[in-house]
Parts: sequence; C-alpha cells; structure tokens
Amino acid sequence: MFAQSVSGAAPSAAMAATPAIVAVSAGHGTVWSFAIATVLALLVAGCIARFTRRMAASGGLYSLTAKGLTPAAAYASALASLLGYGLLAAGALVGATLYLQALLDLWGVGGGRLGAAVVMAVIGLGTGVLVLRGARLSARVVLLAESISITLMLIVFSLLLAGGPAGGAAGGAGPAEATAMPPPGFGGIVAGVLPALAAFIGFEIATSLGTEVRKPFRSVPRAVGLTAAVAGVLYVFAAQVQVFGFSATPGGLAGQAEPVVALAAAKGWGWLPVLLDLGLVMSFVACGLATATALARVLFSLSRDGVAPQAFGRTHRRFRTPHLAVLASVPVTTGVPVVLLAVGVPLPTVLVTVLTLAACGFLLAYLLVCAAAPVFLHRIGELTWPAVAVSAVIVPILLVVLVAFVATRPLSGLLLAGLAVLGAAGYLVVRLKRPAALAGIGVYDETTTADVLIPDRGAA
Repeated sequence: MFAQSVSGAAPSAAMAATPAIVAVSAGHGTVWSFAIATVLALLVAGCIARFTRRMAASGGLYSLTAKGLTPAAAYASALASLLGYGLLAAGALVGATLYLQALLDLWGVGGGRLGAAVVMAVIGLGTGVLVLRGARLSARVVLLAESISITLMLIVFSLLLAGGPAGGAAGGAGPAEATAMPPPGFGGIVAGVLPALAAFIGFEIATSLGTEVRKPFRSVPRAVGLTAAVAGVLYVFAAQVQVFGFSATPGGLAGQAEPVVALAAAKGWGWLPVLLDLGLVMSFVACGLATATALARVLFSLSRDGVAPQAFGRTHRRFRTPHLAVLASVPVTTGVPVVLLAVGVPLPTVLVTVLTLAACGFLLAYLLVCAAAPVFLHRIGELTWPAVAVSAVIVPILLVVLVAFVATRPLSGLLLAGLAVLGAAGYLVVRLKRPAALAGIGVYDETTTADVLIPDRGAA
C-alpha cells in the first residue's frame, strides 16, 4: 500500500521540477510553501483516515464521499477521480518517455518523434500487462522502481548540497551571502502553496486497493498518512538544496528552467544529469503503474454500483483483476499522448497540460472527501470536535486553491468547463435511467473481527 501511494505521488519527479515553479511566487520562501503544503496534505490524509479506519472500498475517494454527502457529490468525486487518475497515468507515460528519450539521445539511439512514439507504446503495453496480472505483482515492480528512483534522487541532491552553494554559472555566494537574503513576503509564500500542494496529488491511491489488502483498516490509513509525510520531507529537502544553490544568482531559483542540471553543470558534475534522468524515468514508470491500477479499480467499482457499463465489473478468471476495465482504460491513457505526439505537440507541453488538469481533478476529490468526513462521523454517532475543526480548516483552503488553480490557467479552465458540462449531462442520464443505482453509489466492505482484533498467537 505504501509503495503504491508513494508511486502515485511520484516524489522524485516533483523534487526535480516543482521547486522552481513554486519559487516563481515564493522566492526564497519556497521551503516554507512546501512546509505549509505538507501540513495541508497531512490534514487531507487525516480526513481520509476517518473513513478508511472504518470501511474499505475499491472506488477510493468517491466511495468514501458517498457515505457523507449526496449521491451527486459522490458522482462528482468519481468523475474527478477518473479525470485525475487517467490524466496522471497519461502524464506519467509522457514523463517516462520524455526522460528516457533524453537518455537514448545521449547515447545516439533516440530515433526522434517516431522513436518516442515507439517507447511510449512499449511502456504503455508493459503497464497494461502488469496491471492486468494483479496488484501484488505491480506493487513489487512499483516498490523496486520507486525505491531506486528515490535513492538516486537523494544521491543527486546530497551531492549538490555537499559542495555548498553553486559556483560558476549558478553563482558564487557563500553561506553568509545566502543567509543575508531578505525574507520573502507572506503573500508570495501563500501563492507558492498552490503548486506545492499539487506535488502531492496521487498520494491517496492506497484507498482504491482497500478490498485487496490484509487488514485494510490499519494499512490503508497508515500508507496514506506516511506517504504525505515522506513526500513532504523529500520536497522540503529538495527545495532547500535548490534555493540555497541559487541564492546569489540573479532571479534565484525562479529563473532556472532546469535547476538541478544547472547546479550539476556549475559544479563540474556533468554526469549527474544522467542519474537524474534515470531516477525520473523510474519514478514516472512507477507512477504510471500505480495510477493505472487505481483507475481500473474506480471503473470496476462504478460498474458494480450500476453507474458504469456492466462489463467493467467483471474479473479475470485466473488473475482476479478487473481485466475489462484495464483493457478499456490503459489503451486510452496510452493512445491519447501517442496521438498528440504524432500530430506534433511537444512532449513537455503534453506533460504540463495533462498534469495541470489532473491536479484539478484530485483537488476536487480531496475537497469533497474532507467535507464529507464530519458528516459521515455524525451519521454513525462518532463525531468529535477535532474532525470538525480539521474539515473547517482544510475545506475552504482546498476551495481557494482549486479556484486559484483554474483562474491562473485560462486554457485549462476552459477544458475543465467542457468536462464539467459533459459530467453534468452524464449525471442527468444516470439519474433518469438508473436512479436506484445512483442512490446506492459507493459500495464498500465492512469491518470484520480479524481487522480489529489481534489473534492470540499462543492459542493459534
């Protein structure tokens, strides 16, 4: 569970790319923006845990939302989850192809656009096969890939930090100059929280595998909470290294297109970007596996609810996986970026666009599940003031972040508006044709004795 959630968040990729984006608003307060975003992610994990300690569902966040809010809110959460997981899976495929192509080009075997399309198709095919074979096998691959990726990233950033502030092209400030920089404004730090929080998307993937793991009421909330904490520590560390490295450079970290590569070049470590690209490829591959697994489970759950086509609710006789949901989703998440690449859209543009839209889907799903948590606890007679306080804090913040995210990206806002119209139309169709299924949306497993009691090992 922990491996799946960590891979969904893809911390290695975020460590390399997100600090420079945050620095545009936060400047030298980038570290504080990540620290605040980590606290917010932990609050979201706390809201999710109020459900996952009591129920397990293959539908993930939408099944949890259904137990606190209306069927309409649960349906919106389901669509947001499908959007988030689907686009994140596509983005992971694009990212893996982008950085693998960089390595292949370095070795003279890249093959240009055709080569990139072939690489993307092969990675997509491999993802589909592993997801089809089952969560246990894909989790082992995910654990190996993400462990290697994070290890490589820690090596890269530790080496960059070990030499002190970057010299040469990145500037020659010493520690005294770095600490003498003026403090950032509060508004800049708050604005930087928006992209910093987006770096955590996908950290809740373990919730969609609750019905497939032993003792889900313990392992799922622990995996989600621990992922938020670990990712936050990694982000703060990476941000500190990059901010410190560019502290004396005009424009600072915000003026760097590829900050890690620039720091490595300034220190004379030309071989370091190779480790960076290799780590990013491994991280994106792991992220693609984790998100494709979660996407298939959400489709499976919606089918069992009677909301999605019935075929998606079938399982493979041998592997016991939702094979038709996998066969329906993986070709789409692979085919869309391949088509965009074929018509000439650059891979970096595709990556930024799909990750931006995915972040909006996740933020909406997080907002709804956090709003549902205290209502759910009230319905079962377990409402406490900390639950109310956490939701009262996190829900308005997520709403502001979501609105700001859309408002600052007009093109993404238009695309989301179109998707919202299609979603509303789909809701009306389901409400008219299958009202009973919509009213019962959100199937889940109830707690059993084995989940809450530790057996007597001596007696056993």
